[in-house]
Amino acid sequence: MTKSKKPDFHPNDFVVYPAHGVGKIVSIEEQEIAGIHLELFVISFEKDKMTLRVPTHRATDIGMRGLSSPDLVNKALDTLKGKARVKRAMWSRRAQEYEQKINSGDLMAIAEVVRDLHRNDDQREQSYSERQLYEAALERLTREVAAVSGFDEAGAQKRVDEVLLSRAA
Repeated sequence: MTKSKKPDFHPNDFVVYPAHGVGKIVSIEEQEIAGIHLELFVISFEKDKMTLRVPTHRATDIGMRGLSSPDLVNKALDTLKGKARVKRAMWSRRAQEYEQKINSGDLMAIAEVVRDLHRNDDQREQSYSERQLYEAALERLTREVAAVSGFDEAGAQKRVDEVLLSRAA
């Protein structure tokens, strides 16, 4: 069994966990599980009212990362201004790809999903599953924008909405 390099995260750091988005490390604790001593990051996802414990030696393998840089956030917001790229594949295949992008934890991939699924008022209605994917991606994007920019979530939502509306104009 190879030991991964222990990531350099500390209590009160914000981190991105691929399957859940932005969370805050509450503490680092030691627990004995099945006779093995483990050091765990205790991550709180306030909005979801969820606490996750991640072994410190597995965090980078899982894809846990620190917040994106402000430059990357600006690049992601610029991605939203682009034209939607919708493949001609069947919806089930596209939905699967969107789901993978959202759960990758990659901010640019999440921004692409938001861009591709965003609908203006004058465009056709979204299906239920399309809407669910769009809202999941939008929530992940706004949470990270909020954490990086120092806005509250409403301020980040407003900023993302402005970028999406500027695309339509």
